[in-house]
Amino acid sequence: MHLETQWIVGFVDGEGCFHVRVNKHASMVLGYQVLPEFTVVQHERDVKLLHGLKEYFDCGVVRKNNGNCMAYRVRSLDHLSNKIIPFFEKHPLKTVKNIEFHKFKRVVLLMERGAHLDSSGLDEIRGIVEKMNRKSAV
Repeated sequence: MHLETQWIVGFVDGEGCFHVRVNKHASMVLGYQVLPEFTVVQHERDVKLLHGLKEYFDCGVVRKNNGNCMAYRVRSLDHLSNKIIPFFEKHPLKTVKNIEFHKFKRVVLLMERGAHLDSSGLDEIRGIVEKMNRKSAV
């Protein structure tokens, strides 16, 4: 399936999510794991679109999400840094999701520098994450 660049931008504006979880994880240096993720969820009848995204970006996975929904997910820091982020820098989102993208990008860049491995960097990441995907925290 061939997907046009601007179609992808509009589709992700409506259906995509840039998300970062910070989970307790005893084996990590500071006891926490930082998990950035780019996700697009669709009903299983439209799974072809998700496979089209996977093919376009040449990364990520398409898996069952919940019930009759499927998800395209990119979690690899390398793929987020070198494929997903450059795409949305070159082709900006049009809605307030662009603000979330830039918060997400800041977290990924901090992680690339190893900030998630020291307490001040982890605190900075947590501060960004607390303000992500919240209607009141634009």
